[in-house]
Amino acid sequence: MRKTLCIILAVFGLVMTTDLSARKAKELKETPASDSRIEYTGRTLTEGSDVSYDWSGVYFRVRFNGPSLAMKCSDTKNCWFNLWVDKEMTPKADKVFMVGAKDTLIVLAEGLGKGEHEVILQKRTEGEQGRFTVHSFLTEGDVLQAAGRKERHIEFIGDSYTCGYGTESGDKDDPFLAETENCNLTYAAITARYFNADFNLVSHSGQGIARNYDDFRPGYNMPDRYSQTFDESVESTWSPDMAPHRPDVVVIYLCTNDFSTARQPHETIFAGRYIELLKKIKANYGEEIPILCMASNVTPYSFDYIRNACMMSGLKNVSYMGLTRDVHNSEDELGASWHPNYKGHIKVASCMIPYISTLTGWEMEEKAYK
Repeated sequence: MRKTLCIILAVFGLVMTTDLSARKAKELKETPASDSRIEYTGRTLTEGSDVSYDWSGVYFRVRFNGPSLAMKCSDTKNCWFNLWVDKEMTPKADKVFMVGAKDTLIVLAEGLGKGEHEVILQKRTEGEQGRFTVHSFLTEGDVLQAAGRKERHIEFIGDSYTCGYGTESGDKDDPFLAETENCNLTYAAITARYFNADFNLVSHSGQGIARNYDDFRPGYNMPDRYSQTFDESVESTWSPDMAPHRPDVVVIYLCTNDFSTARQPHETIFAGRYIELLKKIKANYGEEIPILCMASNVTPYSFDYIRNACMMSGLKNVSYMGLTRDVHNSEDELGASWHPNYKGHIKVASCMIPYISTLTGWEMEEKAYK
């Protein structure tokens, strides 16, 4: 997989170089990243003309006329991205590439026909892989008003499963590689595509409700991180007023790391922290927002912990469900480090989708998951 993506990067880099050389003499129109005609989905921070983010799955849509679209951007580490041109976000992106430098100019689309076009760019790796900043867009034509958000929106809160850790890996014994982490192949993206919904992720590998993987950073768990604008920084507190979208339903898929390395938190502590997270969600979106709390298949006790926490909360519109070890197999449906790959995530999504349908009233249709 690493070799294939390196080839993609090499070809993509060559395209950027030849394109820029051919257009040096041309006058391009520059539009700031913060322009209201550009549509961002997920947690972002606008500072002047720049838009920055680091959470998994943040994506933007840019509509424009003319044959090409380029982007001035910066990255603090090495973020990976999925790109689609003139189509919706399908499981397979048109291009996959990495950004790992400051003040980089990347050609997102070129050689297009006359008329209007749209580019979608999705951050496929999590915050630990870097913070991404968009400075501006360059076109020969004009940037146009985005077509508008979808009628439905889902927020997913989770850990490495939600980030897409190992989804493109072919072996459960593979180590973590940033290039095989793809949030677009997770249960979350699959569920959103099924319902034709926009979605955002608040997810970080190794995070738990009351205990992180192998007790990493004790006392700092997802109920704390959920309040942040950036996954990897406490510098800015996030508020729902900072985003133009609000979810119709919120899904929490956490607890695997709480039970990691043959240990677990006291149930009273777990319940207290889980209720803390539930209350933060309700404070953001209102009491009527439905929340689906999903227990993983790490241990049968995880369902008891989550069910009891939901019941103890006394909050309205809070539901729960559980997965067992038989939700997917342990052979060809696992990716890196025993995380579900795309096949495994399809099965997880297929368990969740009926619950989402019931909670929202969105009809289930006779169609394949993708």
